[in-house]
Amino acid sequence: MRRDPASAAASSSEGRAARRKAAKKRHGRRGGSHKAAEDSQDTQGADDVSESASRAPLSRMEARRQARARKASPAVVASRAIGEVFITCGVLMLLFVTYQLWWTNVRAQAQAGKEASDLQSDWASGEGKPGVFEPGQGFALLHIPKLDVVVPIAEGINSKKVLDRGMVGHYAEGALKTAMPDAKSGNFGLAGHRNTHGEPFRYINRLEPGDPIVVETQNEYFVYKMASVLPVTPPSNVSVLDPVPKGSGFEGPGRYITLTTCTPEFTSKYRLIVWGKMVEERPRSKGKPDALVS
Repeated sequence: MRRDPASAAASSSEGRAARRKAAKKRHGRRGGSHKAAEDSQDTQGADDVSESASRAPLSRMEARRQARARKASPAVVASRAIGEVFITCGVLMLLFVTYQLWWTNVRAQAQAGKEASDLQSDWASGEGKPGVFEPGQGFALLHIPKLDVVVPIAEGINSKKVLDRGMVGHYAEGALKTAMPDAKSGNFGLAGHRNTHGEPFRYINRLEPGDPIVVETQNEYFVYKMASVLPVTPPSNVSVLDPVPKGSGFEGPGRYITLTTCTPEFTSKYRLIVWGKMVEERPRSKGKPDALVS
């Protein structure tokens, strides 16, 4: 059966209309989806802006208010201050100990070394003049081979001029005046630091009877042998410097040497005394004594 052309045209027109209507519906659904997504993005953006605003720098007044709110209590402030004081005191004490135990030795040993070098140069050039010496003036070298000590001997026992410069001092003034090595009889008394400032007498407690002690001057060597020791005595006991020192075991006049220093270590409460007796006087022209060669 053949369809009427008019009916076919109408049917085709209705089909196109139906398809357009369906397309509009689909477009509407997609548009709604896009709008929802855009709304979601707008909401998230607003949240980000709010969060950024919460992290924005505080104004000066707000910062001050918050700082006052966080201000430590008086107890905390006091504990911090006390802690800082203790730390400062500890640092200062460490610096002082370093200065006393290390730097004073470095400086004094350098000064004593220069004095010894100058003294030997003067002797070699003939400029040295034996005789009476000024306070603080070096005039001899003390050798203690067992202790590997070589140190200048200066006139007097002044701390600033002699002892603190790393040298050994000769008791040469007032009631404590003692003989010189070249005297025919007497006691050659010497003082030296046991700790700090070069500490030349730090280990004289290790000397034993028979150990050599040598005094070198411009023209001679004077060799003593260690004889006895007094481990502890008060500073007021000046009889240890007598021509025949009390407590030494010497029974009569002779040619003696006395070494004095502080004890115990790092204190000046008592004195440690070491005595020796001369066993040889040797001109420098004959060379060094055996005690300095062997």
